[in-house]
Amino acid sequence: MDITAIKTEPYQDQKFGTSGLRGRTSVFMQKNYLQNVVQSIFDSLEKFEGKTLIVGGDGRYFNDKAIQIVLKIAVANGFGRIIVGKNGWLSTPALSHLITLKNAFGGIILTASHNPGGKDGDFGIKFNISSGAPAPVSLTDKITAKMQKIDRFWWINEPDIELGNTGERQIENTIIEVIDPVEDYANYMQEIFDFAAIKNLFKSGFTFTFDAMNAITGPYAKYIFEKLLGAPSGSVTHEVPLPDFGGLHPDPNLVYAKHLVDKMSADDAPDFGAASDGDGDRYMILGKNFFVNPSDSLAVLAEHLPDLPYYKNQFYGVARSMPTSNAVDLVAARRKLHVYATPTGWKFFSNLLQNKKVTLCGEESFGSGSNHVMEKDGIWAILAWLNIVALTHKTPQQLVTNLWQKDGRVYYSRHNYENVDAEDARHLMDSLGAQVPILKGQKFGCLKVKKAEIFTYEDPVTKNRVSNQGVIISFSNNARVFIRLSGTGTVGATLRLYFSKLEQNFDENLDEVLAPAILATTSILQIPKYLKMDVPTTIT
Repeated sequence: MDITAIKTEPYQDQKFGTSGLRGRTSVFMQKNYLQNVVQSIFDSLEKFEGKTLIVGGDGRYFNDKAIQIVLKIAVANGFGRIIVGKNGWLSTPALSHLITLKNAFGGIILTASHNPGGKDGDFGIKFNISSGAPAPVSLTDKITAKMQKIDRFWWINEPDIELGNTGERQIENTIIEVIDPVEDYANYMQEIFDFAAIKNLFKSGFTFTFDAMNAITGPYAKYIFEKLLGAPSGSVTHEVPLPDFGGLHPDPNLVYAKHLVDKMSADDAPDFGAASDGDGDRYMILGKNFFVNPSDSLAVLAEHLPDLPYYKNQFYGVARSMPTSNAVDLVAARRKLHVYATPTGWKFFSNLLQNKKVTLCGEESFGSGSNHVMEKDGIWAILAWLNIVALTHKTPQQLVTNLWQKDGRVYYSRHNYENVDAEDARHLMDSLGAQVPILKGQKFGCLKVKKAEIFTYEDPVTKNRVSNQGVIISFSNNARVFIRLSGTGTVGATLRLYFSKLEQNFDENLDEVLAPAILATTSILQIPKYLKMDVPTTIT
């Protein structure tokens, strides 16, 4: 077998962030496109020779071929052991766990998260460091610089590696170990949660449904919920990971998981419904005819997790992304917990988690996690909810409304303007930024602006400051909107508006409560003028 240097040329469009690199699948399938990324990752690392690398993916289209590219370049670069999930599968949280469990140097996950799959869909790649956390900015900047200058990648001339069965084989000086992608993660979940209590919940006649959306969590859910916990066979649906996710958009929200929402709204709805996304790091919780807003979900977790044995003596505080509502802040104040509001991006949480500033963190985009891994974790969040239901004997709706009775309800909604022209979106944000200093006191409809500011974050550990993370506008009726451009799409740009309003009365109509702030914001932003759109693409 020969290890050779293959000549290549850089692709100038490649830029590696903390969410890695995402793009159209067809782009990743271009000659040497993925090879350049993988080699640039390794060229940016030091002293990894002979160390362990974890590799896996979410099973989307091109995953089978991409995993072979990663393995062959990793062997050629001198890793001592490569641990890869059977069939090339691993969820993102499972990969993060394996990195720390196996004392690995790091890991590569092939995923575009909640983005659509298939030949005409999206693909992606991400690198996680030895703590299991996403690569920090200092490393991703280095990877990007390497990609802009790459002229060769190392390659081993070897037939494709069999990944259909567990076991080990040696290629050159590297041992490749194919493992069950579910087993270690499932064992870890049993250390964290009271599986006996959840088993008894299912034995009592409690009904449950989980929609894997034909994505990576299907095998995890079948094993954990049905085999280990005893949920009836068929409780897990769309459980087979498919290259195109069976035509589903693997983003668990009210729009893309409508089939689950309809099931939970029926007269014979199960007691508890849940879903997860493409790579397993996001989730959605539903009760009978009741949607648990992700911000409220984080608040429920903050209310009850400190009382679970695993967390009882290691609950340091909570963190939320700035777009997330301040419902968790109200719980934290009452329970005397530290709370932090960060920019969007799990990298900001990872630093707080590793330095024991917080134990629980979450985003409004259906992602929550704790210090058990340095990634958000959908299956973990659903198990946490089930454990809480089992111990409190309350339904999802009762758990949420109990918090509303204590703290008030934060009415909340996110408006997405997706796939808009990036330049148009930038003009809109520039215009908004120019208005920020003069918005205070101005009246829009029935509301006055109390305060407007550009969000800047200072890391409490490193003291590093991150500026221009979005715009916060507070109105006279105690409503708020946070405005930002999102970077997780692969086409154009996405403008996101996050509306919230605290009310003591929690039986009001959501649309009516938020309508004045929505009208005022639309007037301030002049969305039809800049984006040529009259209504959002999705509202969640």
